[in-house]
Amino acid sequence: MSDVLELVDVSVVRDGRALVDDVSWSVKEGERWVILGPNGAGKTTLLNLASSYLFPSKGTATILGEQLGGVGTDVFELRPRIGMAGVAMADKLPQKQTVLQTVLTAAYGMTATWHENYEAVDEERARAFLDRLGMTEYLDRKFGTLSEGERKRTLIARAMMTDPELLLLDEPAAGLDLGGREDLVRRLGRLARDPYAPSMIMVTHHVEEIAPGFTHVLMIRQGKILAAGPMETELSSRNLSLCFGLPLIVEHTGDRYTAHGLPLS
Repeated sequence: MSDVLELVDVSVVRDGRALVDDVSWSVKEGERWVILGPNGAGKTTLLNLASSYLFPSKGTATILGEQLGGVGTDVFELRPRIGMAGVAMADKLPQKQTVLQTVLTAAYGMTATWHENYEAVDEERARAFLDRLGMTEYLDRKFGTLSEGERKRTLIARAMMTDPELLLLDEPAAGLDLGGREDLVRRLGRLARDPYAPSMIMVTHHVEEIAPGFTHVLMIRQGKILAAGPMETELSSRNLSLCFGLPLIVEHTGDRYTAHGLPLS
């Protein structure tokens, strides 16, 4: 399998502070990774590197065979090969656009409709992705009127529109109630187990949000990687405790994970 993402000795420094520090990490084709860590650990920085919107201060970052900052690399050609769903994208989208329009505009790499002439195949793809994420009944609803869960599902459908080779999900379950979270996790699990789906990287704070089908986990704290590898070996109580800085117990039941602290003595 080829590398979809390869970071070698990468640091990102801002105002004298390393947001990530000497990180080496690779994601291979077909893998589904979860990035876990506390607030300020460097999770979003890693995702921004993977999206090509952030360049290393030191080291090399190669995405889909293209080295960031390398001779001949055009990030504007690279970015359509990467799908991204998160709060940052939601904030850029017009609130009065319909759900269908919100997804369709991704076909042209735009956030709002202008004078594009969409082909029938574009609309078919948009409708198919929205249906897959349970949004068929909402096609004509305004994006700004959606619930948090509906917005999240629309953003994932939008991220899939360009047929990306790498799909990045920035805290997709953040802000959802229990029902919304479980519905989204179920749908992400279906996507993660699809052999034709792109390689995936998801950022989260909570092991309960890890969908079945995700294969690997990276844990980061204060900009440094503490553990990275297959879920079944690396998502352990010891590693999670080191990552979050307090004693934690990880339990694996069926195809889901939970974590809780030890009772106070």
